[in-house]
Amino acid sequence: MGRRRTEDNSAGLSKAPAITQNPDIRYLGRLLGDVIRAYGGEKLYKQTEYIRSASVDRARGLQGADLTDTGLDALNLDDTLNFTRGFMLFSMLANLAEDRQGVAAEPGADVASAVAKLESHGIGKDAVLELLSHSLIVPVLTAHPTEVRRKSMIDHKNRIADLMQFKDAGRTETDDGENLDEAIFRQIALLWQTRPLRREKLFVQDEIDNVLTYFRDIFLPTLPALYGRWERVLGARPHSFLRVGNWIGGDRDGNPFVQAPQLRSALGRGCEAALAYYMESIHALGAELSVSTELAHVPEAVLALAEASGDASPSRQDEPYRRAISGIYARLATTYVHRVGKAPPRPSALKGEPYAAPGDFRRDLVTVAQGLASEGDGALSTGGALGRLIRAVETFGFHLATLDMRQNSDVHQRVVAELLKVAGVEADYAGLDEFARIALLRKELATNRPLGTRFAEYSEETASELAIVHAAAEAHRTYGPQCITHYIISKAESVSDMLEVNILLKEAGLWRAPENGDPAKAAIMSIPLFETIGDLEAAPKIMTAYFGLPEIAGVVQARGHQEVM
Repeated sequence: MGRRRTEDNSAGLSKAPAITQNPDIRYLGRLLGDVIRAYGGEKLYKQTEYIRSASVDRARGLQGADLTDTGLDALNLDDTLNFTRGFMLFSMLANLAEDRQGVAAEPGADVASAVAKLESHGIGKDAVLELLSHSLIVPVLTAHPTEVRRKSMIDHKNRIADLMQFKDAGRTETDDGENLDEAIFRQIALLWQTRPLRREKLFVQDEIDNVLTYFRDIFLPTLPALYGRWERVLGARPHSFLRVGNWIGGDRDGNPFVQAPQLRSALGRGCEAALAYYMESIHALGAELSVSTELAHVPEAVLALAEASGDASPSRQDEPYRRAISGIYARLATTYVHRVGKAPPRPSALKGEPYAAPGDFRRDLVTVAQGLASEGDGALSTGGALGRLIRAVETFGFHLATLDMRQNSDVHQRVVAELLKVAGVEADYAGLDEFARIALLRKELATNRPLGTRFAEYSEETASELAIVHAAAEAHRTYGPQCITHYIISKAESVSDMLEVNILLKEAGLWRAPENGDPAKAAIMSIPLFETIGDLEAAPKIMTAYFGLPEIAGVVQARGHQEVM
């Protein structure tokens, strides 16, 4: 692609109003100007600079600026497209710079400022920690295909962000010995020559791939680091109150392409990403934890892990932490095979039993951390890679992100009506009034007898919905109950709308009727989404009636809360 021109020449797109104080924006804007000159030509560069300068003058309200010809009318179609592309890329690079510097965040919008403000009102850190111990915050990535940028554009942007971190460290070269400025210039040049938008229709699997990029590249490394920052601010380790959620692969409302295979794919790919991240982290820990029994006391619990690992390498006989890590890695590699269905990227030479649940994996990590804490001031066990990994396991489990199921209440009504009719329970469920529906549904929820049978032929819609709930039950067995916890009912208008979902969950064993004096159990919460003004006004009455049902009251009390949208 040639070398970057080194002269400044005020290389434009770096002096837009209101954001010139950010040095990263000035730097990236200058490189983008060089790219436009090199690949778009001097004419386009000068046109862009003139239009930018005239627009800045207008934005600043300079006298006579509104009379200045901005030059836009002089652009032909090709120049207009190139001009637009240049400012699209500038916006992308400016957003990257703002994200790096925190410019986009409101001043004081961080935990440290919030804690300081609370303390000024007499609310101490102990009260904050107590609040967080009962809190749950779940940002959810929804299933609307609004990301029209190609993954290639996102990848180039992420590579620029990685290279900018080298610049932060004062480096002038990449790991491969390439001049750092030229490496960033090259990525911007690739952006300039990459088609930004998709030409093909976005399918569910494309959405799953897109959202996994965000989870893998942003949430997995960032959330544990945030927790570490909050722990330092609060002076104690807060409860893992911030998790992540996802609708992509579970939201079927109006999207007939989301079926059981897509739900399995979303969860399977999420599990694969989480376990791969853990294995990379464990591998790095094995290289780091070179503690020798000749130089440090090692607790019995760590020695037991080391002995159980099967790692008999003579070179590591005095390094029990490394041997323990080898055993943990072997168990995690087997867990990967059992849950993902293929060999991990870096298999283990040792044999290990798969972890039954994320809590078992976390327990081994905590054993290692407690061993490190027993020596010196405990600095080896706090923070660092091990602390971040433990937090990641608490936050992401083996499922990565909780997948919400969602469907329209009209679909539920049709499916339940067909199940009741085929089972010989009620021939005209849709013709019943609300009171009769509630009575019938409660009667069915009082028994674990399923309505469906594999010997009956159902409509395509009913068969698909039954396959979905059975896939959800299968996911609970494979990835743990945190993989799916919510079932959202679009256009919820009544108590029966919520009970119908519990009927469907019962078909897969995700609702268990009261028995032996124990209350009913629901592995997935039925959540109403009240959308119209009338539904919102009726919502308090609907929820009061719902909570008034004894079987529902038992479920809600056992869970401790009920979500409403």
